[in-house]
Amino acid sequence: MLNKTKLYLLSSRVFFIEVILFYLFLLLIIVTQIVHPTTKIIVLISFTFLTFVLLLALGAKRLNELENIKNVIAGIRGNKFNSPEEILLSRDLFGLQSEIQQMFEKERNDIEYLKKLEKMRKEFLANVSHELRTPIFTIQGYIETLLHGAINDQKVNKSFLEKANNHTINLSNLLNDLIDISMIESGELRLSFRYFDIIDYLKKLIHEIRPSISGKDISLNLVTELKKLNVFGDKDKLRQVFINLIQNAIKYTEKGKVEVLVDEKDKQCIVTVKDTGIGIPEDALSRIFERFYRVDKARSRAVGGTGLGLAIAKHIIEAHDSRIDVKSKLDEGSEFSFRLKI
Repeated sequence: MLNKTKLYLLSSRVFFIEVILFYLFLLLIIVTQIVHPTTKIIVLISFTFLTFVLLLALGAKRLNELENIKNVIAGIRGNKFNSPEEILLSRDLFGLQSEIQQMFEKERNDIEYLKKLEKMRKEFLANVSHELRTPIFTIQGYIETLLHGAINDQKVNKSFLEKANNHTINLSNLLNDLIDISMIESGELRLSFRYFDIIDYLKKLIHEIRPSISGKDISLNLVTELKKLNVFGDKDKLRQVFINLIQNAIKYTEKGKVEVLVDEKDKQCIVTVKDTGIGIPEDALSRIFERFYRVDKARSRAVGGTGLGLAIAKHIIEAHDSRIDVKSKLDEGSEFSFRLKI
């Protein structure tokens, strides 16, 4: 009992000054208003006792509130709560309860985010290791074969060297894409925005790409009624986007056409890369912009690519305050579109 009384008094120290001031104020009233000495002493003793009881009550209340808070914090530390609603304090601590609930929710979200980042980091390292290992081992295989005598075989030596060279190009492309996406995601990539005529820009780009479709039963064309349209963007980075989208369309279209459509609407330029290719399954549409994600891994490796192109394109378009929208149907084709400021 004595120990509890000491604890309550120690706990009430935060209210001590206020209580004493109130006590002195009432003491002054008693001294000045009550004339009879005996009555004055009785009232003074009674009031002193009540003040002491008040301090004990305030100390007990504060001690209980602190104990409540300590239990909640211990519960959070021990992962005893599954939701913020399970965290409850006394009615007088409602404001603090709300703050602790928000803190708990933020902490839980931060932990989930860190777990997600860790998972992504592991997946990224595994994918990078695999993507680097494949061309390196292939190049190594060709070189070893040549060193063990195939260099003198006129039937295969040039072929092996050409294949090794192609894999070094693929490896170089992968490393460049890794550098690009690393700079983009770390915020180190700086874009150079300026106005340029996108119609003339795309005509030249399509003219450069068109030789790559020779031997395939597809056409590649720019479709627009506009003669000229100035847009605001980074020409070099947008080139990466267009090349990736157009080359993807060509890779996954065996027969038909690939079109780049340009239109003007609501003071914006709408660009669409459309193909009549194999299409993308609906359940894969939400994942195609993930790093190293491939809808059909076997086919993707056969047609080439680093698996980072769409992820880079997505970041570049987002840096232009826009986004890439995708529509696709299996065996009918795909459409990738985005808007640019004019």
